[in-house]
Amino acid sequence: MSETTRPLGELEDLRFEVDRGVALITLDRPTARNAFSGPMGRGLGRAYRCCDADDSIRAVVVTGAGDAFCAGADMSAGEQTFGAPGEGFSASAVQPPAWEVRKPVIAAINGHAVGIGLTLTLQCDVRIMAREGRYGVLQVRRGVLPDAYAHWTLPRIVGLTRAAELLLSGRKFDGDEALAMGLASRVLSAGEVLPAALDFARDIAVHTAPLSVAVTKRLLWESPLLGPDDVERKETALHHLLMGQPDALEGVMAYLERREPRWSGSVSAGWPKKWPR
Repeated sequence: MSETTRPLGELEDLRFEVDRGVALITLDRPTARNAFSGPMGRGLGRAYRCCDADDSIRAVVVTGAGDAFCAGADMSAGEQTFGAPGEGFSASAVQPPAWEVRKPVIAAINGHAVGIGLTLTLQCDVRIMAREGRYGVLQVRRGVLPDAYAHWTLPRIVGLTRAAELLLSGRKFDGDEALAMGLASRVLSAGEVLPAALDFARDIAVHTAPLSVAVTKRLLWESPLLGPDDVERKETALHHLLMGQPDALEGVMAYLERREPRWSGSVSAGWPKKWPR
């Protein structure tokens, strides 16, 4: 991937690259198996804000350097790792969460992801996971509790019964079990995870209309809290936003002419001034 660095300032424990409409965010503490740090969390939030605001970025991939995705909290402080939190502490860890980014966020989980290393991926839209990896929300085995909105995200993904099993036991599982429970959309060998995620992201970047994807993502994350009448009302309002616009015409003509589409719309210019209620 050719590297283009956006003006995010100095990043610690994180790398940020953009190529052909795809942002690649890499957790970058390979000697510590990318154990989560404060600078990493702050940098990830800055990277997400950049991805949301930059119309040239169409999809985002998050991965880990080396042979792990993220080994969870950095416990090098020993018994002080989970000491009394200071003022301003938040269990959310990264702001904004990935679901607020108006571009698809794909977790390329290239190896072990435990604790916050896994709960952060639950905020992503798609998870492609290494078969060899070991995964788990281990916090109850460390005397704390799951974080990063895991009590909300995990039941949405795997259901309440399976979420209770995982969150209350803190047990580990492998990639094949992650696929079987619906946590992973795909499970591949570790070396295939990032290339597959980048291919998926690039397909989105080329073949999907930016605003169509953005509003679909927003409504998708809202939908479990809505009834069918609410969904129909919002879908109708968003069709009024999109239909008749240049990208709705271009999508049809590109298909009929058997060519790649030339999108002209953007998230920043086309986002509804008021989200449908």
